[in-house]
Amino acid sequence: MTPDSEQPGTPVQEQAARTPPKRKAGVPVWRTGKPDAFLAAAVDTARTAVEGITPAATIGPHLAAKSEGDRLVTHLFESRLPGYAGWQWYAVLTRNSRSKVVTVNELGLLPSEDSILAPEWVPWAERVRPEDQQQESEADSQETAAPESASQETAAEDPTDEAGTQAEA
Repeated sequence: MTPDSEQPGTPVQEQAARTPPKRKAGVPVWRTGKPDAFLAAAVDTARTAVEGITPAATIGPHLAAKSEGDRLVTHLFESRLPGYAGWQWYAVLTRNSRSKVVTVNELGLLPSEDSILAPEWVPWAERVRPEDQQQESEADSQETAAPESASQETAAEDPTDEAGTQAEA
């Protein structure tokens, strides 16, 4: 790289500064801020809630407690489900103002940055390549040619004429 390309103000760096990083599908955007201390300490409540939807053996250690807003905290647990390496169980907890009663709001399984996800869906019209269409047209031409040759072979073997009567030998 030349020193000129590293200078701010070049078109590539200006475009990179304007373009937000693309995030993976299904991975939530976390709000910053300090989580509610009472809800962040309710790890056992979150684990018990997740155990209500999956066996305890599929729930790994507690990974984090992240703030979603005022009195709203998401607890993340490692997933030990076969086929879901890198995924995380989550439990969203909330409480009313000045209340010490924790309410489970939502439970589920989320992909993390390390998860294997299906590729983005591409419409059929965009997936078809020119060679796919060429192979399809060749297959169609072979199918149309096959019935014509079969009818010619049966006409040569069949001693009946077009009227359906037996031709004399």
